[in-house]
Amino acid sequence: MVFSSVVFLFYFLPLFFAAYVLSRFSKWVLLVFSLVFYAWGEPIFIPLMLGMIVANHRFGLQIAGATERRIAKRWLVAGVAVNLAPLILFKYGTFIVQSLLNVAAAGLTRKFGFSPEAVTIHHLILPLGISFYTFHSLSYLIDVYRGDVPAERSLRDLAVYISMFPQLVAGPIIRYKTIARELHKPFISLERAAAGAQLFVIGLSQKVLIANTVAASADQIFALPFDQLSTPLSWIGIVCYTMQIYYDFGGYSNMALGLGLMIGFTFPINFNYPYVSQSMTEFWRRWHISLSSWFRDYLYVPLGGNRISNARTYFNLCVVFLLCGLWHGAAWTFVAWGAAHGALLVIERLGLGRVLARAPRPVRHAYVLAAVMATWVLFRSNDLGSAARYLSTMIGAGPEVAVAPPLHRFLGLDVVIALAAGLLAAGPYGARWGSRFGKYLTVSSLEVGEMAAMTCLLMLVALSLAGGAYNPFIYFRF
Repeated sequence: MVFSSVVFLFYFLPLFFAAYVLSRFSKWVLLVFSLVFYAWGEPIFIPLMLGMIVANHRFGLQIAGATERRIAKRWLVAGVAVNLAPLILFKYGTFIVQSLLNVAAAGLTRKFGFSPEAVTIHHLILPLGISFYTFHSLSYLIDVYRGDVPAERSLRDLAVYISMFPQLVAGPIIRYKTIARELHKPFISLERAAAGAQLFVIGLSQKVLIANTVAASADQIFALPFDQLSTPLSWIGIVCYTMQIYYDFGGYSNMALGLGLMIGFTFPINFNYPYVSQSMTEFWRRWHISLSSWFRDYLYVPLGGNRISNARTYFNLCVVFLLCGLWHGAAWTFVAWGAAHGALLVIERLGLGRVLARAPRPVRHAYVLAAVMATWVLFRSNDLGSAARYLSTMIGAGPEVAVAPPLHRFLGLDVVIALAAGLLAAGPYGARWGSRFGKYLTVSSLEVGEMAAMTCLLMLVALSLAGGAYNPFIYFRF
């Protein structure tokens, strides 16, 4: 069940809010509906998630109650291992075994001069949101070990933290210490609920009206045979995908933040206009903030961060971004994507950052957009060979094109409008213009205008969903 589905918007959400309000904001209601939300997609993995909740509750108590630091560390290591085991099995097990089989086959070919038939193993079904709730659990145990938070005594409250449906399957990654106080006593008010509803509608509009619209063109172009992919088409495809992934995940994050406010929780912001960045270092301060800060605090800093030497700093950055790539998926394309971002950050620290600081702002911005779009090709492609051919086509060095589809096939009026809206909303321009013109309006006029805008957006979303519009969701597979 995705937030932009008819089932969620018109059945699940109204029933949940009715039960939540009538029960006087019972956490039992929130827990039950969260489990129903998860079970709607994959009920077979409910026992796994419940087992992880019980295990983490026990590990947290053992870590906090240990009389010696070394004993607490043993419980932490055990807890980390138990949390990582399902993630490695379901997400990376097939990838690891298939890679080993490929290496073995290549070795036999070199040694004996013949190529054994490729052995392909079936992929295990990936539990929804396992990357997110595993990181939630790990941060909880590590923070308890560090003494940053007390262990949660209530199994119900820890279950709510891990399984809360607004952030369960696609984040943002929320640390227990961030919402511990609200977890015990949610902060609910009409003002927060209204702000949350507005944020939810904005995120829903970003997902349905922008991401979904450009997704169809991006998917069609990336599916073209390379003898039909022209250079202009390849650029249209990656521009559409660049907009799709931002408004797909950014829109979902805004919906999660809005739902959190409506039910009494304040979630951390996850995106801060990343496409206006002037360096790749800045980009990672703005893109998927909850993930980048998680890796910083729980991996980069413990590895030594930038406190030891320049060489060690570069090594730490490479390790972090290789794992960041693997976190997104078990494929060499994700490894290459993470490695590319890590290399760019190292290069900026080696001197490119100083050069960029002296360059004109448009040059810095063009550099970031070029680097981001080039690496998105790795992220989107099915394999490294396809990514290399797509990038070659983008720079005009691809294979000869026999007959390329016409550009207008992928640039309908709806796509052009969505791209224009996406470009406009990719920076803080709307907020600036709003504040500039808002000083000439009364408070009541502003409220009426906002309500009218939200109503129009909701109507457009409803019409789009009722018409059976294309409605994929990229981050569900992570």
